[in-house]
Amino acid sequence: MTDLHSNITIPTTKVKESNLSQLDLANIKFGHAFTDHMFVVDYDNGEWINPQILPFGPIQMHPATSSIHYGQSIFEGMKAHRNKEGEIVFFRMDDHAARFCYSAKRMAMPEIPKGLFRKGIMELVKLDQAWVPKEEGYSLYIRPYMFATDEFIGIRRSVHYKFMVILSPVASYYSGAVEVYASTKYTRAAPGGTGMAKAAGNYAASILPAEEIKDNGYDQILWLDGRNHTNLQEIGTMNVFAVINGEVHTPSLFEGTILPGITRDSAIQLLKSWNIPVHEREISIHELIEAHQKGIIDEMFGSGTAATISPIKGFGYDDHHFKVTLGDDSSISARLKKALQEIKQGNATESFGWVEDMA
Repeated sequence: MTDLHSNITIPTTKVKESNLSQLDLANIKFGHAFTDHMFVVDYDNGEWINPQILPFGPIQMHPATSSIHYGQSIFEGMKAHRNKEGEIVFFRMDDHAARFCYSAKRMAMPEIPKGLFRKGIMELVKLDQAWVPKEEGYSLYIRPYMFATDEFIGIRRSVHYKFMVILSPVASYYSGAVEVYASTKYTRAAPGGTGMAKAAGNYAASILPAEEIKDNGYDQILWLDGRNHTNLQEIGTMNVFAVINGEVHTPSLFEGTILPGITRDSAIQLLKSWNIPVHEREISIHELIEAHQKGIIDEMFGSGTAATISPIKGFGYDDHHFKVTLGDDSSISARLKKALQEIKQGNATESFGWVEDMA
């Protein structure tokens, strides 16, 4: 069935003068620079209306805007790259659209039609394509998000929403290997909660725990399950993998407490295509420590859209630190990072149907 939103014309108001000349890629900080325009569409009376591309800038909000008070807010994160020919390519856009719709459903928000999601992003990137970096190691981060806009104080399903897309040229999220700390003090998610959704509140609740472990010299928190604080869940900005005796292990999604990462799924599919055993299962922190003591942890790494593949050089638990060997260029994490980067940039042949050109 054809999505009629794929063929709509989006009214566009262009900036008088681009800010591109002010972009300093060499000194860019992740999420601090934004392109000239943004895509905006409203939800009212059961339908999405008034899609438009506007100059990037502040938006007016009523003091009683419900998302501010009650947290009905979700987002996605994806990237556009340039291939060797300078053409712009996208990675797994439809999968990001599907996950966005899952998040919307879980948070009692209307699903955005896939055609509208795709059309808005494509048209916005096409307009601001000069902002897509040509330099190696850089990309254009795409942030779709939605929030409730009812002007009302009270807990209920909102009837008005705003869906927006903004763009940001970025470098790598992490510049090197990271160290993580497995905390038993806080819980990210529990069965039946919002762990599988990219809900804004999930990230707000992680700020204090992340600050506390950073004060102790760690880069990110390694979340443990909400029942017993025993089983690995995910890292603050990534899914987590451990390579033990040449086989890859990653926490299972079956309880619904872990974000189903697009990069996580891509890594798993690539590993299986290379005939490397992958185990999605419960992994306790005590099992990880025991494997470390036996010297059978080959390496650990995290995966995510912003981070891609990031090696983990150590983990902490119960005031003890465990150093993890970093893999060389032939390690599983290095192979994955190189392969995913080549695929994402449209410079490698892939049979998964993950990459598409700008329409």
